[in-house]
Amino acid sequence: MTADTDPADLPALLQTLRIAWQAQRPSINQREDDLRRLRTALKARMDDMATAIAADFGHRSHAESRIADGMSVLSAIDHLLKHLRRWSRPRRASAGWKLWPARAQLRPTPLGVVGVISPWNYPITLALVPLATAIAAGNHVLLKPSEHTPRSSAFLAELLASVFPAARVTVVQGGADVASAVASLALDHLVFTGSTAIGRKVMAAAAEHLVPLTLELGGKSPAIVCSDYPLQKAAARLSTGKWFNAGQTCIAPDYVLVDGPRQRAFVQALQEQVVQRYGDFSDATDYTRIINEGQYQRLLGYLQQARDRNVEVIPLATIDPLRAARERLLVPTVVLDPPDDLDLMQQEIFGPILPVRAYADLDAALADVVARDRPLALYPFSHDHAKVDRILATVVAGGVTVNDTLLHFAADGLPFGGVGASGMGAYHARAGFDAMSRPMPVLWQSRWAATDFLRPPYARIQGLLKRLVG
Repeated sequence: MTADTDPADLPALLQTLRIAWQAQRPSINQREDDLRRLRTALKARMDDMATAIAADFGHRSHAESRIADGMSVLSAIDHLLKHLRRWSRPRRASAGWKLWPARAQLRPTPLGVVGVISPWNYPITLALVPLATAIAAGNHVLLKPSEHTPRSSAFLAELLASVFPAARVTVVQGGADVASAVASLALDHLVFTGSTAIGRKVMAAAAEHLVPLTLELGGKSPAIVCSDYPLQKAAARLSTGKWFNAGQTCIAPDYVLVDGPRQRAFVQALQEQVVQRYGDFSDATDYTRIINEGQYQRLLGYLQQARDRNVEVIPLATIDPLRAARERLLVPTVVLDPPDDLDLMQQEIFGPILPVRAYADLDAALADVVARDRPLALYPFSHDHAKVDRILATVVAGGVTVNDTLLHFAADGLPFGGVGASGMGAYHARAGFDAMSRPMPVLWQSRWAATDFLRPPYARIQGLLKRLVG
């Protein structure tokens, strides 16, 4: 394992990155070469990556790691390489007739040094996608991966050291003190992915130096299953969104609203999905464990609180309790109609617990959603376009997938980010490139311009002033 970084060393590390950037800003050719080498290195070490992540989780499906932490990064790099030259070109803008014959443009300009503080749930993709975007935009990067996945963080450090010189990409490791120190640096941009509570602290720390932020925070992302949508299909697609990575996904459906008469049938359909996917859990190779004991006990506490309040808790599989505790294996579990004051309805769940609440009509479902903070993701299920349009016109969310889950994150051309309590700013694709560069406005004046005459004595140019002022 790599030794932890002393927070006192961070200003010097930042200065090294900044001096190197100022001495030689990355050219388009260098950026493309960097991205290609990063892609090649990651693809060659995919097995090592999956092994490291599995060790951090106690067990994590290698297939899920390849999909979420491998394929997603390679796809993002491919998209950046495809569009980088076009995005980097100056874009024409209007100077307006009053400044004719001047011309205007927006000139994409790298910012300098971008900081990335990444989380544990997808330790590779949520580090490398913003890092690759920052590299594409012409920056150097200071990366702080999560201390909760030390093997994955060590993998990242070794991978990036094999691709980049230390003065272009530096990885720092350590606990919350190191993350706090990174957030307090005078960076040129900072990308943070994590909880809303920590996001507030990051924002406060960054305010000291007025560091611009991209915050991807999470929250309670709802799914609304309308009465016209087939239950089996809804259960299948919601199961993928919720049980993937054992629900430890920022955009996992956090709770489901289903029309009252079909609530029990929906739960039965979820149970059938669990059996189809994982059997009796005697072989749980494809099911990910909870990351650590603290998170495991937090989730058990949610369920115990619900039981203490006589709320119906339905495990969708049964396993030996001693094995469950030993492996931190929490089977998919439904909680029926939990009241709003339960912790699992107040906090982001981040685990395989799914509240299923019945609604009387769509108005009631929408009222339930808009009474809460704006979510990171929204999942409407309906083949009735009028209903979907109504949901989209009512709920403000960070991103939406209609009739499925998670996939808006994987859409190369869509920005990804939150709104309100679920975050600010966005990255992925063009949105990330623009966030991590400055579209610098430039006005090019011509050799001759009417503005040459805009000087005293103004009495001689009254006609021109009337034309300009109106």
